[in-house]
Amino acid sequence: MAIHMFQQLIDSLKKSPKKIVFTEGTDPRILEASARLLAGTWLAPILVGKEDEVKAAAEEAGFNIRGAEIMDPETYPDMDNMVQAMVELRRGKMTADECRAALKHGNYFGTMLVKMGVADCLLGGATYSTADTVRPALQLIKTKPGNKIVSSCFIMVREGVGDNTVLAMGDCAINIDPTEDELVEIGLECAKCARTFGIDPKVAYLSYSTHGSGKGDTVDKMRNACAKAKAAAPELAIDGEMQFDAAVSPSVGQLKFPGSPVAGYANTFIFPNINAGNIGYKIAQRLGNFSAYGPILLGLNAPINDLSRGCNAQEVYSMAIITAALA
Repeated sequence: MAIHMFQQLIDSLKKSPKKIVFTEGTDPRILEASARLLAGTWLAPILVGKEDEVKAAAEEAGFNIRGAEIMDPETYPDMDNMVQAMVELRRGKMTADECRAALKHGNYFGTMLVKMGVADCLLGGATYSTADTVRPALQLIKTKPGNKIVSSCFIMVREGVGDNTVLAMGDCAINIDPTEDELVEIGLECAKCARTFGIDPKVAYLSYSTHGSGKGDTVDKMRNACAKAKAAAPELAIDGEMQFDAAVSPSVGQLKFPGSPVAGYANTFIFPNINAGNIGYKIAQRLGNFSAYGPILLGLNAPINDLSRGCNAQEVYSMAIITAALA
């Protein structure tokens, strides 16, 4: 685990403690992570589930969750207000009965706890699919003003001797083939996310072409997206289109893209599509010895994140800290 980065996030949470909803309160990985969080005072877990089942699961797995809030949709005292709030949010798309039925499920119930301010953020997906975590978030939390899409970012961390490398990569998980305008949003959101993790963002729009060396529709897409992103955020260091070697090697970058403030020094990488992004972050993870944290969902009005179903308790703990740090 990237100790330095996580210590910084924990220090910021100590100044402003948060509450996080776990939608799968009986999962042993969630319970182990919750037990660790309960040992501190800076991130309080809310476990969704039936109280006796959650406590029995914790007992069986040997985790002390004394002090955790357990919330059961079936017995939640403010359910009528929650149903009413959800009916208004769904604006004629769901009846009160349909909302009440949906709120029996941890993903919808947990998302409404965030919407109503009971919790600051949510982490789900240990047993739910990504779609089942993202759908309630889109329907109830919605995208931030000015944002049209939800995108994602991986924070990549490699610990070296006296030198920690922290990078941001997007979008490697949500948008399959983003348009130019979507790539602008992805770039700006990834830069904001990078800042939270101590990265001073230098954003490279990646391609198989550097500064006009190659031709093709995807080259044009990345060049145009980069130009629009620069216009939208002139204060940020953004450049492209560029090949990966030009983005990370100063000698190659300055030879192929002389004078670029990013070429050779990039730390925030925007991929042309999910194919490139997913392959790219996994190469860094498997061959470059980077730890990958994510996908961190971007563009929503509140931090809601998704676990992979193959996650372990350490990943749940790490992602809980990351999610709360974004709140």
